[in-house]
Amino acid sequence: MRSVTYAGETVTTTDDVAEALVQLTASIAAEGQAEAVSIPIITGGGQEDEAELVIGVGNDVLSAPAHWEGDEPDFAWAAEELRQHKRFPQAPAIAVEQPGDEANPDAFWDPDLDGFTRA
Repeated sequence: MRSVTYAGETVTTTDDVAEALVQLTASIAAEGQAEAVSIPIITGGGQEDEAELVIGVGNDVLSAPAHWEGDEPDFAWAAEELRQHKRFPQAPAIAVEQPGDEANPDAFWDPDLDGFTRA
């Protein structure tokens, strides 16, 4: 579990939600923007609730470990929603080596033969 501090208030959420929130906040701030998001939290009484935040430029978010006893709630759905946000940082494209001619010789067009390399 993590404590997320925002605008002088601290809320408790799961590790995956806090991690996704911090990444999304940084990404939106890097674009000079701000947006409103909602995250699930655990209140002081141990109840599940929701917090609404404006993240991005001028909105600092701090995530720190929180002491927690017992089973953690399953907020994986919320972390996935944050990761699906249009401004969530995406992994860079990775170059993949193209297979050689021997992998599928029929797939390569040979313009000198006006057709495929194999009949």
